[in-house]
Amino acid sequence: MKLIANANDLSIALNQVIKATSTKTTNPILEGILLKASAGTLTMVATDLEIAIERTLQADVKVEGETVVAGRLFTDFMRKIDSEQVELTLLEGKLKIKYGDNESFLQVFNANDFPPVAELTEAQTFSIVRKELKDLINKIKFSVCLDDSRPILKGALLEVSDITLTGVALDGYRLAKCTKAIEKTTAMMSAIVPSRALVEIANLLDDTEDLVEVGVQKNYILVSLEHTKLTARLLDGEFINYRQIIPTEFTSTVIVPKDIFESSIERALLLAKAEKTYLVKFDIKDDMMYITSNSEMGTISEQVPVKLSGKDMSIAFNARFFLDLLKPTNVDHIQIKMNEQTQPGIVVPSGAVEDEFLYLILPVRIMN
Repeated sequence: MKLIANANDLSIALNQVIKATSTKTTNPILEGILLKASAGTLTMVATDLEIAIERTLQADVKVEGETVVAGRLFTDFMRKIDSEQVELTLLEGKLKIKYGDNESFLQVFNANDFPPVAELTEAQTFSIVRKELKDLINKIKFSVCLDDSRPILKGALLEVSDITLTGVALDGYRLAKCTKAIEKTTAMMSAIVPSRALVEIANLLDDTEDLVEVGVQKNYILVSLEHTKLTARLLDGEFINYRQIIPTEFTSTVIVPKDIFESSIERALLLAKAEKTYLVKFDIKDDMMYITSNSEMGTISEQVPVKLSGKDMSIAFNARFFLDLLKPTNVDHIQIKMNEQTQPGIVVPSGAVEDEFLYLILPVRIMN
């Protein structure tokens, strides 16, 4: 194997691929990156057997071939190279790296030992605008369960209808749901995508109107961009019937300015997090929301103008949960819909995009 490539392009590509290498393994090959040179391209592949990322870039290939190099070392090394071009040559079990008048050698692994990446030749596919898929993931990823008590909740449910993609994640304390229009689909389908795969998919997507194609086949999902592919193993099992969890009738609905509300909660959280409860109380009456948090360090009490429909309400929530949902939300006003102190509250946008996202948050029990 021998090739010449742009050093900066190679470094950028490695920074994407390295995300799929394993950091906790007894098999060194899973910490490596497969380099495959052929027909004017260099293809790089990394996998930890759950996620695989493949990236190609143009290269002047002198001799075709393949090898596996230590992923983290090679990626870090390329970040430090100032040369415009780099020459890679496989010589007697080592990778020779020539840059300017300098050269270095790295140990390599046998490419035959690198695990194959699943080929999705019969996948059902759908297409969606890239920035819309990225936004959907960002609006639900924080609600994925982090512990092992309910493994199926360590992923998010993606449901494809003939015109929409809906993403749902829940962790037992909150639920996040977001719906986006799709361009086309070959079938209605659903998949439970692990949290890590969701994050890496979002990292690959840009904020453009270009389309991305997503394929689902049996136990795998495939996201295809121009020069990059991500393949991930899906979670196997039945997702919770989230529709049964979401209440449809409410005794109190309040419309609140999103930015003012977010800033007030951020300040209240400064005290609430000192108690490790993150509890912030909302008292709503006379078109005003009084936001209060207490700790041994003091008390924060603020008021936010709102529009209240229904009865007055006194309820408490984990403030972190509210901040998680408010950060990726780009609307002027939100609606908070509630029933009793012990029943979940619902947060939805107020305005033209009212059906785009929905959040359910369980309250924290408080003494009257």
